[in-house]
Amino acid sequence: MDLISEIYEKDIGYKHENIDISYKLRKASRSIVLNDSQKIALLFVSKNNYHKLPGGGIEAGEDIKIALNREVMEEVGVNIDVLGEIGTIIEYRNRHELLQISYCYYSEVKGAIKEPSYTDEEINNGFQLKWVTLDEAISILENDKPDNYLGKFIQSRDLMFLKSAECLLNSSNI
Repeated sequence: MDLISEIYEKDIGYKHENIDISYKLRKASRSIVLNDSQKIALLFVSKNNYHKLPGGGIEAGEDIKIALNREVMEEVGVNIDVLGEIGTIIEYRNRHELLQISYCYYSEVKGAIKEPSYTDEEINNGFQLKWVTLDEAISILENDKPDNYLGKFIQSRDLMFLKSAECLLNSSNI
């Protein structure tokens, strides 16, 4: 999978400091999920005023695509067929001593759409599922104003994924 970008604190408006950090590694998978109307799933995190693509952490020993299907079922309420790769983004979240590698795919809904099953943390963060066009998703993320550190990383990362998907999907006529 191609590397799209690496995101550092300086890229999201924080002062860059040359410090030695021992990062904890977190791997995650996420997807641009298309429904029958060619709209994509987008999650609004109302507590911190940003949107994100569905997906999340890959558990130890778990296959990336199995983790992706699990996360999409939890957050969107659908099974998916993975159609292809978008790319990888690496985030250096110094304040959390975390290096996150996110693998992004594009997929389509397979079967019925059910209710998401959010975790308590996701409920407390005010997760709300929306279905929007790819262009609308890009515009929404470009105009988001996350009010926290994590939200700024997520906004930057997912906007890069969406723009990469736009180029890929337009060139392949999917």
